[in-house]
Amino acid sequence: MAEPVMNDLETGRRRRLIAAGLVQASVTTAVMVGLYYTLPMREALHLSAVVRLIVGLLVFTAVSAWQVRSILRSRYPGIRAVEGLAVVAPLFLLIFASTYFLMSGDGSANFSQTMTRTDALYFTVTVFATVGFGDITATSQLARSIVTVQMILDLLLLGLGLRALLGVVKLGRRRLTTTDDPVGPV
Repeated sequence: MAEPVMNDLETGRRRRLIAAGLVQASVTTAVMVGLYYTLPMREALHLSAVVRLIVGLLVFTAVSAWQVRSILRSRYPGIRAVEGLAVVAPLFLLIFASTYFLMSGDGSANFSQTMTRTDALYFTVTVFATVGFGDITATSQLARSIVTVQMILDLLLLGLGLRALLGVVKLGRRRLTTTDDPVGPV
């Protein structure tokens, strides 16, 4: 017999599941940001910014695929999607922030100023949010190219990524109501 869907649960159980999902999402985000600020990056592999970014985006793709699989197998796909979003969105932003931080500190004039980790994260979020305050700007061709790639990927992530996420939740819910297969974790 199929597992109960979220709306079939008693109100208290549903609230506890949602609260647990939000706590897990918050903790995951906090841990990722904490790692961004504490892991040594100056000693990072001596690779070009483009190679570091490509490796980061490959990791992002693998993590995203794993999150989709987890949502599809979850007993409560909507909650699992929120948890997954709390992993992939900060990871995406932190990959670019790390790239910009390392590019800023490599001695070249990639940006209008040398950036701290906070500056790099701030710049990444202003590009993502499309507000672009203009206090930090990409000045080299390489930096402008990478910022352009981020802008394009931002639009894809917001448009196609969210649409795909909602589609996966629907598929997961449909699977729960149409099969007798045992389901995975919450």
